[in-house]
Amino acid sequence: SAGPSVAPGGDNGAAVSPWDIALCATGTAVAGENALVLAVLFYTPSLRAPMFLLIGSLALADLLAGLGLVANFAVRYLLRPPSEAAELGAAGLLLAAFSASVCSLLAITVDRYLSLYNALTYHSERTLGFTCAMVLLMWLLCLGVGLLPLLGWNCLREPSACSILRPVTKDNAAVLAVTFLLLFALMMQLYLQICKIAFRHAQQIAVQHQFIATAQATSTRKGLSTLSLILGTFALCWIPFAIYSLVADSSYPAVYTYSLALPATCNSLINPIIYAFRNPDIQKSLWLACCGCVPSTFSSRPRTSSDV
Repeated sequence: SAGPSVAPGGDNGAAVSPWDIALCATGTAVAGENALVLAVLFYTPSLRAPMFLLIGSLALADLLAGLGLVANFAVRYLLRPPSEAAELGAAGLLLAAFSASVCSLLAITVDRYLSLYNALTYHSERTLGFTCAMVLLMWLLCLGVGLLPLLGWNCLREPSACSILRPVTKDNAAVLAVTFLLLFALMMQLYLQICKIAFRHAQQIAVQHQFIATAQATSTRKGLSTLSLILGTFALCWIPFAIYSLVADSSYPAVYTYSLALPATCNSLINPIIYAFRNPDIQKSLWLACCGCVPSTFSSRPRTSSDV
């Protein structure tokens, strides 16, 4: 499964496009920002829960996506003579990275659903080892998707068959876009189920009027709010590009593709901001790493299964 992800095509001998410079700059920022998230997760022993492993998977995918954008720029404008293998490799890196990003986001949504649906048994069932195995399986699948351009999913021998996602063909780009839209539909269905469970919990809490229940309600609302932000920004960034890749082909003006591809890549820039500013544990670790202290405004409330 994969989302549409390969950057617009260009000619190695052409003048440098400002759009490609913008994509390369975005990729650099994406790589740096997500590298910071990964460093915090790696060097903070307390951030070893399954939910943080999923956040780390998303950050790694976005980091590779950023590196892929930079590699795509380098292959297009800096590599002399042009290399088909390098072009297909850069395209494969972008496919694998954005596929892993979509799948990681789906995994986070599933994890939030299970944490509410099976709240009593969540911590015993969702062990770190089980989550690691699932993440590894997901990455193997996404790496397989990344190999597709090298295995024949390309239009280098038949330019007329190219999609807006060069070097992916029009038919294959349509398959990727449809798969992406189906995965997003699944995420939305899970999100609606999460909302139903959260509202049911809120009604039960309103009857109980207990402090512990109120704390759980606050945690549930915060998790729901964060998930809404993630899915909302994801939809705004990617849905227009996915739909456009279904109807357009390489004959369409490149400016249309660039103007939709740039916001799509910015999604990988937004994800770490959501986590850094809305997750108390990651934010606390960032303060400790940067300043050596934690502001007194931080809450000492322990994490619950509803936190994102």
